Amino acid sequence: MQRLALHFALNKTLTSTALPFHPLVQKAAALMPESAPLPAVIAGPLLRRLEPQRLVLWLVASRELALTLRLMPSAQEALDIDLDATRCQVIPVGRHAFIHLIDVALDSALPQDITLGYDLLIDNAGIAQWAPHLAYGRGQTPNFVLHSRIHQLVHGSCRKPHHSADEGLLCVDRLLAESSTIAERPALLMMSGDQVYADDVAGPMLRAIHALIARLGLFDEQLEGAVVDNSATLYEHAASYYHRADLLPALESNETLRERFFGGVKKPIFTSSSADNHLVTFAEVMAMYLLAWSPTPWTLISPQPPRLSTEEQARYAREQVQIDKFRNGLDGVARVFAHLSCLMIFDDHDITDDWNLSAQWEETAYGHPFSKRIIGNALLAYMLCQGWGNNPDAFGALLDKTLALTTQARDNPLDACAQDALVNELLQFQQWHYVLPTTPALVVIDTRTRRWRSEFNLKQPSGLLDWEALSELQQELLDHPSAIIVSPAPIFGVKLIETVQKAFSWCGYPLLVDAENWMAHRGAAQVILNIFRHSRTPGNYVILSGDVHYSFVYEVLIRHRNAGPKIWQITSSGIKNEFPPRLLEWFDRLNRWLYSPRSPLNWLTRRRPMQVVPHIPEHAEAGERLWNSAGIGQVFFNRQGQPEAIYQHNANGAPKTRMVAPK
Repeated sequence: MQRLALHFALNKTLTSTALPFHPLVQKAAALMPESAPLPAVIAGPLLRRLEPQRLVLWLVASRELALTLRLMPSAQEALDIDLDATRCQVIPVGRHAFIHLIDVALDSALPQDITLGYDLLIDNAGIAQWAPHLAYGRGQTPNFVLHSRIHQLVHGSCRKPHHSADEGLLCVDRLLAESSTIAERPALLMMSGDQVYADDVAGPMLRAIHALIARLGLFDEQLEGAVVDNSATLYEHAASYYHRADLLPALESNETLRERFFGGVKKPIFTSSSADNHLVTFAEVMAMYLLAWSPTPWTLISPQPPRLSTEEQARYAREQVQIDKFRNGLDGVARVFAHLSCLMIFDDHDITDDWNLSAQWEETAYGHPFSKRIIGNALLAYMLCQGWGNNPDAFGALLDKTLALTTQARDNPLDACAQDALVNELLQFQQWHYVLPTTPALVVIDTRTRRWRSEFNLKQPSGLLDWEALSELQQELLDHPSAIIVSPAPIFGVKLIETVQKAFSWCGYPLLVDAENWMAHRGAAQVILNIFRHSRTPGNYVILSGDVHYSFVYEVLIRHRNAGPKIWQITSSGIKNEFPPRLLEWFDRLNRWLYSPRSPLNWLTRRRPMQVVPHIPEHAEAGERLWNSAGIGQVFFNRQGQPEAIYQHNANGAPKTRMVAPK
């Protein structure tokens, strides 16, 4: 009751910054039947990679737009930039859905550490006319700040729309609305995995996805090796809602994928325990991104429940409550994306649960055309919606092939051969990681596709980076005085939980407990720890992570070395997700008992050369180390790149929690 009261009080005082929908959007939704003309912009703009001489933005429109970017530095005249084909690449993903990838190189560097207003003009109409919900204040345009160094940032992961937790990105919306100085504005938003859940979808969300596919004419595709032959048949199939496991392909040995993984234990598509509505087609994943990032698509559709059993109707109704709550917060989410540089990296749920966890998983999932296509579709959508904006220079050839694939599909399904060829290239692609030339350097690593696979037991968990990728990481870090590493999974995790995962791996069931941690693979663990000990790598490391659905901070020191380096493991998870409370409480308590600083069990772990000192959540109960509340993390850095203050903003309206170093 106290939590609900706090949430109600906070919403009541912040209605100006966290409205369910902007009044004009609500009015448009009421007046717009599904046959009415579509708005020009469906989602965006999102600010992506921002540098003094380069601006990268993303949006999705209902048609190919002639855009003008207007920059408005303080006390200077506006600068209008025509976004022609050299600055804006347009990729159709439906008859009324066009992704605009905006990449503007500037001759002169923009000023830093001041507020820069910007606008996108469509037929001389600006954002205030076509997306008024994106501004803080009536009639204003969005703005951003190019900070000369990363003085603070916000970060998080794991945003599941139908989870009962409140929306963590609205914490950032409130933070921006209340910021009165440049110093109060974060340099960037780092989203470290599971920005969407392609494998765990609520029934009402899937229904909205199918309605949006029809409304925007998102492209159909042919399906090989499935119970259904094409996407249109899939959407209408009796198993399309809550029974997608029944659509799994049969392997040559007449086993389903779940039987290959679990010896007959019933788990739906691939290995997720919540995959009754696992997304399959490229159109489904694209619609998910639009519905997760923008309030506008929701105004274009009015989905009704499908035909369901009595039990499924009850589940659908429960999920509808959470989806409605999620939808009502999207104005604030879109504002955040329009005002902060948003950087991203995938984790498993962006594609599918346990993605590439072991060599056996890969052998099975990529060994059938249907399962391979499902993974490839999610990866293609990730490239277009997330990956490209992180590092546009890496994707030129893949974007050209994507454009060739989708251009021919206006009146026909996507060409199956061309789609499969593109999927093959995406699965071999090795440039998902990226580095920002900031101070401190921001190094974002790909822990999903460049795995160190076990050669002796295919069931064993793969290392989160292979030897080659770890060598490249070390080269990126050389001679930097400080660095921020973004690893979706914590490098230094909770020892007890890692021990449980290790025990299940020994028994041959790593998939049952998501046995993905840096210490699970001997080679990867030894190399990453050696990198930290290298004399030419940074003296100060901050590791930002998510994945685990709880938050914690560890300060890590190398035993018997006074010269450093100093390492901080800062984990914030989830944005809209939480760990089961009672279970986490017991894990936390047992971990403190079994792995106290004096416990001999520490010497059985792979990080025994390291001394791990947990920070204490300020509002925690006695002894608590793990913080279980949806929200967003915030880290302040001093000029040496060391964290000087670490907070967890709580989505439920409770005061922000400071993670305090022990005295």
